[in-house]
Amino acid sequence: MTVVDQSMPNVLPALDAVRQIRDGRLTSVELVRACLNRIEETDGQIKAWAQLDPDYAFAQAAEMDSIRRAGRPLGTLHGIPVGLKDIVDTRDFLTERGTPIFAGRQPAEDAAIVERLRDQGAIILGKTVTTELAFVQAVETRNPHNVAHSPGGSSSGSAAAVAAFQVPLAIGTQTNGSVIRPASFCGTYGFKPTRGMISRRGILQTSKSLDQVGVFGRTLEDVAALSDVIKGYDPADHSSYARPRPLMLEGCRADPPVDPEFVWLELPFNNRLTPAAREGLEEIMALLGDRVDKVSVPASFDGFIEAQRVIHEFEICQHLQETFSGYWEKISPALQQIVEHGRTISAAQYEDAVQFMVSANEYFDVFFHDYDAVLTASAPGEASEFVEGTGDPVFSTIWTLCGLPSVSLPLLVGETGLPIGVQLVARTEQDDRLFRTANWIQNKLKAQQA
Repeated sequence: MTVVDQSMPNVLPALDAVRQIRDGRLTSVELVRACLNRIEETDGQIKAWAQLDPDYAFAQAAEMDSIRRAGRPLGTLHGIPVGLKDIVDTRDFLTERGTPIFAGRQPAEDAAIVERLRDQGAIILGKTVTTELAFVQAVETRNPHNVAHSPGGSSSGSAAAVAAFQVPLAIGTQTNGSVIRPASFCGTYGFKPTRGMISRRGILQTSKSLDQVGVFGRTLEDVAALSDVIKGYDPADHSSYARPRPLMLEGCRADPPVDPEFVWLELPFNNRLTPAAREGLEEIMALLGDRVDKVSVPASFDGFIEAQRVIHEFEICQHLQETFSGYWEKISPALQQIVEHGRTISAAQYEDAVQFMVSANEYFDVFFHDYDAVLTASAPGEASEFVEGTGDPVFSTIWTLCGLPSVSLPLLVGETGLPIGVQLVARTEQDDRLFRTANWIQNKLKAQQA
């Protein structure tokens, strides 16, 4: 990564910048200018942005500064720039979904999460690069730590932009590992909440059962605050639930009443961990001592990967049938192969996979009675080389299938100096407790290393 000027506003965590804007020590215009300057300096190599409109960004920032000077109410993210994955509809930017099929597509309305961001004073800085239709095909975005490596996918640009200090916060989505893995590869915090907590209205649907919104930031508190802002019930989203949601920033700042209990699962794919990732996780477990149980998993865990694949491939073929049929020649060979396979999945196979998901949810609802969080990897190791694609999502598959909240903490470093994330996973709708546990573990590790 290029040298970062630590005195510049774009280096500030989002909530620090909010405090400075509220106090009059920083303006939103100054913060936006610093972000745009950083993008100009670095994005020629990183290529995190699909669309930017500096004039529009400055106009939004100037309005937020005017509101502050007038003494009017300020939002949680007042004056803070945010990047949006380019599958999130925006009335003021094109939403092209990472494919020439939707080149020039201009939504008439903002997605629900964009409405909530605007309501809390955030600046929509631009649209970040996504893989083709938020699936497998690698795009030009590079890892800010080493441009010969992948930033992960499909939320490639969102993770890279935050890691490169181009923007304090960004939005991504996850259908398998598309938030947690890029956060791990790029060394940012990444969070995917409980399924149904955040509305997906106005976001490209690839899997009604699996698609979930996630966020990136450079501190744990930042991703908690951003998640609080965009959460909420939406009857237009069938997965959205009409009941109170956890207060994630409040949870992040709370002390646990007793030291948390963790579990390490002997998952069937743990053999995919690189030596550095395994060694780092073992060191963390050694520091936690008797706070971690190591547990073997039942043979049924072998079915998680296949169930996720069946649901994802069957549903993307249903949801994007017109796109695939009408623009087949514009689909990448990699996605064509997946679609062709997805079309062979029978309705009975799909229903079996959905029932597996339901049973898995019931299993974990009981399982978490004994534990605050599962401790696991965010990815098998360091970022893969760019030519190898966006990396293996397997360490997110179970948790995405079950809709469980998960967070990636940038705690480890691999053999070549690239980041490796540590993932914590909690019980459904206990996202606030997950943040409390995550904050506890990172503080404990810092104290141990001091």
